[in-house]
Amino acid sequence: MPEVYWNHNVHYQRLVMTLVPEGCERALDVGCGDGLLVSKLAARLPTVTGADRSAEAIAMARRQHGDLDNVTFVAADYLDDPKGLLPEGKYDLVTAVAVIHHADFREAVNGLVRLLAPGGRLVVVGLAKERTPLDWIICLSGQAVSHVLKLFHGGKRNPGVPAMAPVMSWGEVARSSRALLPGSRFRRLLLRRYLLVWDKPS
Repeated sequence: MPEVYWNHNVHYQRLVMTLVPEGCERALDVGCGDGLLVSKLAARLPTVTGADRSAEAIAMARRQHGDLDNVTFVAADYLDDPKGLLPEGKYDLVTAVAVIHHADFREAVNGLVRLLAPGGRLVVVGLAKERTPLDWIICLSGQAVSHVLKLFHGGKRNPGVPAMAPVMSWGEVARSSRALLPGSRFRRLLLRRYLLVWDKPS
């Protein structure tokens, strides 16, 4: 039985689930880690793929969720996939939680968009860097909320996947999102996260 745990990324998986588009048949979770979000998507969708460039993370995901018939886990990098393990233009939903700050923002966004089928939806929960006084006010407010939630859920835990600090500020991410993904929706969240949603034109 997979361990039940809570952290900032897990907290927003419920939000991701509310954004699954109607008629979604194939979903891909990029940077799937231990596969927890994949397992939640698999409860609603016919086919779900979890991809992570970390072989250790994929091994963990297979141990915990490999018994799901409609799930495939692949050790693959969405930015460098010479074997074509992640076919371009095939997924109705691509999710990326705490992933794209590990690469150049433009390159990351373009890489995710390539995977989307026409009419597909991109859902990103990302991190950014505090740079302005307002950034720090929101950050401190989020830390207070995080402390309460951590106590409520019995502690904040990391399932053992790599982490990296963001380099782009909140404002830079918002401006770059508007430029790269016209019509996208950007929303700042508490717990040092933002939400980016974009529907690929049909």
